[in-house]
Amino acid sequence: MALLKLIKREKLGSRAARRLRDQGLVPGIVYGHGEPNVPVSVNRHDIELAVQHGERLLKAEVDGREDNFLIKDVQYDYLGHHIIHVDLARVRLDERVHVTVPIVLRGTPVGVDSEGGVLTQHLDELECECLVTDIPEELRVQVSELHVDDVLRVADLELPQGMRALTDPETVVASVTVVAEEEVAPAPEAEAPAEPEVIGEKKEEETEEEQSS
Repeated sequence: MALLKLIKREKLGSRAARRLRDQGLVPGIVYGHGEPNVPVSVNRHDIELAVQHGERLLKAEVDGREDNFLIKDVQYDYLGHHIIHVDLARVRLDERVHVTVPIVLRGTPVGVDSEGGVLTQHLDELECECLVTDIPEELRVQVSELHVDDVLRVADLELPQGMRALTDPETVVASVTVVAEEEVAPAPEAEAPAEPEVIGEKKEEETEEEQSS
């Protein structure tokens, strides 16, 4: 677990935050366990490296005091390239915490490989509770046994020991379905053309009637 150096911020506001970012620092806040919120800054390279490596639990030093912190929230710039703010919550190593873990599907379902189905992932992350020292970087879910019309729900997930799902157990994680082909409506049958009126026919009938009268 890396040790980060946090520096207390004396000046607050957007202008001061911009100056920090120009110096390669990221503004942040530390809080929790009934202690006052402390505005801090941290080296941008250090915090971005920790996040890229999937670290959630950090050891950091503030004013000469070391504490354990959980990365609770990270904000990025509009391009999504650099961290511009970070929230850190104080934690104990024996503490259970609520976290969100990404769900990664593994394998090719039988229903896709040989039954013409399509795999759809409905849930991208799982709300769960676990020890702060046992937070996984991701939750890998094996889907190779899914057939067409099979549905995988939160209740079906095999979670690491000590982890408890907080998401509704009936929530669908993934499913395999067959995409129905679009039915082409048959073209309406053309109506038979009306028989053309024979010009002069009516006149001939009238003439015959006149002759017989």
